Order: sequence, then structure tokens, then C-alpha cells
Amino acid sequence: MRPAVVTVALVASLLAADAAAQPTSPGRYDAQLCVATRADARLNCGAAEVDLSSGHRLSVRVADVVYRLALHDARLDVSMMQGSMEIDEFSAAYKWKGDTLLFGDPAKDARYEIRVGGKRGPARR
Repeated sequence: MRPAVVTVALVASLLAADAAAQPTSPGRYDAQLCVATRADARLNCGAAEVDLSSGHRLSVRVADVVYRLALHDARLDVSMMQGSMEIDEFSAAYKWKGDTLLFGDPAKDARYEIRVGGKRGPARR
């Protein structure tokens, strides 16, 4: 094969692998939310619930705090809600690594991982 063809094939396979890594169907998933509050800190993880509305919107619930994420091509917007009160918001670059969504809050030097697990029953209303 010619080098250009090999490069195109490699890029196509990487894009396909990235697309396949994220949850593909809307629904409710068990998950873990992991957070580190400094770049050199260890991640702290806890149980969470992910509601995937579409390929571009998801919410992550931990007790009464909900992280609302809107995923765009290379960036995401995060709104952290407690009830009807917004407690934080930011935008950041993100990437999927397998079934894990990775992103950070650059202003606070915090890192986040959302590890999506198995699918659950119908989404909450």
C-alpha cells in the first residue's frame, strides 16, 4: 500500500475506535465519577448514575448534585447543579478513552473521569 493510503486507513480506524468507545445508545448507566482537585493529586472516585440523552448530552448524578454536560466537537460545557441552583460551570477539552470520559476544569486545576458502566433501567423523569 502507498503511505497516503495507509495514513488514511489508520486515521479512519482511530476515528472509528473513538466513536465506538463512547456509550452509543441513550439510556441510564451505572458509572463512577472520579475527581482530582490538583494536577498531581490522586483521583477520588464514587458511585454515580449517567443519563445519556443523545450522543451530545449527558447528566451525571451523585446524590443531589447533577453535572450536566453538553459535548461539542472538541469541547464540552459543564453545569453543576444542586436542585435548581447552579453551583459551577465551565468549558473544557475532552476525550473518550474506552468507556471513560476525560476532561478537566482549567481554572481550578481539577481533573474529572466519568467511567461509564453497564446499562440500567429507564431514565428518571
